[in-house]
Amino acid sequence: MEIGTRYDPTNIEMKWYKKWLERGYFTPNGSGPKYSIVIPPPNITGRIHMGHALNITIQDILSRYKRMQGFDVLWLPGEDHAGIATQTAVEKYLSTQGKSRRDFTREEFLKIVWDWANKYREEIKKQIMSIGASVDWTRERFTLDEGLSKAVRKVFVELYKKGLIYKGKYIVNWCHRCGTVLSDEEVEYHEEEGALYYIKYPIKGEEDYLVIATTRPETMLGDTAVAVHPSDERYKNYVGKTAILPLVGRELPIIADNYVDPSFGTGALKVTPAHDPNDYLIGQRHNLPFVDIFDENIVINENGGKFKGLTASEARKAVVAELEAQGYLVKIEKIKHSVGHCYRCDTVVEPRLMDQWFVSMKPLAKRAIEAVENNEVRFIPERWKKVYLNWMYEIRDWCISRQLWWGHRIPVWQCQDCGHYNVAEDEPKVCEKCGSTNLKQDEDVLDTWFSSALWPFSTMGWPEETEDLKRYYPTDVLVTGFDIIFFWVARMIMMGYEFMNEKPFSEVYIHQLVRDKYGRKMSKSLGNGIDPLEVIDEYGADPMRFTLAILAAQGRDLKLDVRFFDTYKKFANKIWNASRFVFMNLDDFEKIEIQKEHLKLSDKWILSSLQKTIKKVTEALDNYDFNIAVGEIYNFFWDELCDWYIEAVKNRLKSEDKRIVQNVLVYVLDMSLRLLHPFMPFLTEELWTKLPTAGESIVIASWPKVTEEYVDETAEKRFEEIMALIRGVRNVRAEVNVPQSTKVELFIKGALNEEEQEYIRFLGNVSNIQFTGSRPKLCATAYVSLNLEAYVSLGELIDVNAEVQRLKKKVEKLRADLEKFAKKLEDENFLKNAPEDIVEETKEKQRTFLEQINRIEHIISDLEAQG
Repeated sequence: MEIGTRYDPTNIEMKWYKKWLERGYFTPNGSGPKYSIVIPPPNITGRIHMGHALNITIQDILSRYKRMQGFDVLWLPGEDHAGIATQTAVEKYLSTQGKSRRDFTREEFLKIVWDWANKYREEIKKQIMSIGASVDWTRERFTLDEGLSKAVRKVFVELYKKGLIYKGKYIVNWCHRCGTVLSDEEVEYHEEEGALYYIKYPIKGEEDYLVIATTRPETMLGDTAVAVHPSDERYKNYVGKTAILPLVGRELPIIADNYVDPSFGTGALKVTPAHDPNDYLIGQRHNLPFVDIFDENIVINENGGKFKGLTASEARKAVVAELEAQGYLVKIEKIKHSVGHCYRCDTVVEPRLMDQWFVSMKPLAKRAIEAVENNEVRFIPERWKKVYLNWMYEIRDWCISRQLWWGHRIPVWQCQDCGHYNVAEDEPKVCEKCGSTNLKQDEDVLDTWFSSALWPFSTMGWPEETEDLKRYYPTDVLVTGFDIIFFWVARMIMMGYEFMNEKPFSEVYIHQLVRDKYGRKMSKSLGNGIDPLEVIDEYGADPMRFTLAILAAQGRDLKLDVRFFDTYKKFANKIWNASRFVFMNLDDFEKIEIQKEHLKLSDKWILSSLQKTIKKVTEALDNYDFNIAVGEIYNFFWDELCDWYIEAVKNRLKSEDKRIVQNVLVYVLDMSLRLLHPFMPFLTEELWTKLPTAGESIVIASWPKVTEEYVDETAEKRFEEIMALIRGVRNVRAEVNVPQSTKVELFIKGALNEEEQEYIRFLGNVSNIQFTGSRPKLCATAYVSLNLEAYVSLGELIDVNAEVQRLKKKVEKLRADLEKFAKKLEDENFLKNAPEDIVEETKEKQRTFLEQINRIEHIISDLEAQG
């Protein structure tokens, strides 16, 4: 069987993906134990990025691995309508045409968004296919398809009937650019340069005043009290008095409240209940009035008096100027403080008092907390368990209404005659309270994460009692990033217990962020993003997947350098060339039983080493240690199979012994390709199907199991000793500048059988082996162990004295370089500030130089002692 001379991923990837789909390999057949995963649905806002590629690769590794182990695997795909993100993207697109959402009716705008959604859903599907994802496309779902919409309406109605959904006037996060409220998790905080403004608040009927420090002087227009801490001695005599609001003249009660921090500013706090969440709570406790000074565009309204019509930033300048002009401004102090921004458009978020729909979370959180505390739902790595629980213990009610057009419309119809809220799964014809037909549906839509929270069971057909739900729910693992533990993971766990009375998944594997080679988060502004589809075009999907897997160490962010893709494309080439060599030597292949008594040392060694590799790769995958799994198979295939075994048996393939070698090669290559398949599905399918022992497809081939009879510790130790000896011969050659192609003579102190001598002669390019009882003259030590010593004869190959002098100069230079590394590693600033990989690289260079110095000094010592 022959294959092309070079690995060309473009010719094999889509060919095989198409065949896999045609043969239905990714659709579960209902036999064997079930294993199910639901994909974290990508947003339909654009192309997938490297974070998606990592997430999809990890899920595919697990799915293919479990499928090969005989599990009935369902990996369910789909996409998220991503309310605010998609509407923002479409509005940006419209703005390039000089249009806005307001130029269209709601229905017209939604048609535009649906066209966008259908286009990007198809594009995302093709992108996921290009990575090789073995998802069951026959079950593809969308968070706005009819089945999921039905589930959303049912959940809303049931939670409302249980009293867990309510409407109320609360402080919410308002993004005026997106024109919607945001949940607390959708607000991102950045450290910014700001100012603390110190303002005099006069005391009514006195010449006295209080000085109050604020970062937002414009909001003083909505102040309704001044607060101090009850135990603050400085202000004890002020509590109960009245302050006068500068510029406005409103009378403000001076109250005592435990929330006030006496160490911040002056220790006196302006209370603006309509524009700060903490002030809102103070306002509730003290029954203060709420004065809203902003409209929905964060422009000052009629409550702002003469500042009406100004934006927040304009009002700040105007208020400060007026305060200064009237003598109320004491000073301005520069500070750094944390400012909330919209996670989608980066606009500064304004806390506003608004009527919104909320979910009461504490009752839902109780079971979800217990599940994680008792490991019914397990986080991997475990440190994320604490992060999840800390958030859940302090959970606040969830604002679920969004002032958008794109999304699940809130299933509430208010009676325009009696004001009653009619909450129903289907549109009511009459008011259930008064019988009026004058009903109007709520304009708002639900937060995107409301429908996403139902994803594990809504995608399987709930609220219908489907066969999929019975068989595949709960799912086995969720693979996701840490940034959506609160957005999504926690809410899925809560909703799973509430509506299915069962966890949605048993394990949550949290992968890390993909960063650039300097450890920076990939972003458009930095221009350091790597497009996975461009990587696939240049290097192939398999090298990209392998790279992501080998970097996916638990608890560490991935530092991605494009050079890595080239490294693992070289590995793909190595797999291709090694397989090609095997195929070229199988013309007269005849399958025979591999019997241990007929095997040579190298055969026993490679078979035993393979069993250990199978065990290690399997254990690593079971523990989600993807980097360890790929590292083991990489080292086995490249170092042991290619560099040693294949080289060791080349002569035997021309001898009468070739039948055994052929069978060992086919078995080892077969098992190696199976181990590689979850990581490199296309390449392994292309090669495996050409093996004379292959079945229909590697996708449905069985996962390798350890064959205990092939485990041979004695053979492993002995062949590893022979390899170490040969490496020693090669190292001596390299250090004294004798070409590897030049044959050398070897003196051996110890015992070697003929087979072992043949390995050394062939792989070490040794012309002659002589056995000796003592160290010969003009030799360099190649290898020393308890029972075996090897010396390379150099007398006729080099000028001993000149070589000694050259080597001494080389050691001096190496020591100077070593000193540089030592100084770097002693420098606390370098250790503290340099990227982790640079520090590790420096340590590795230090170790390498030290080993080389020791090696050369031994050679110098040998030559000087024997010259």
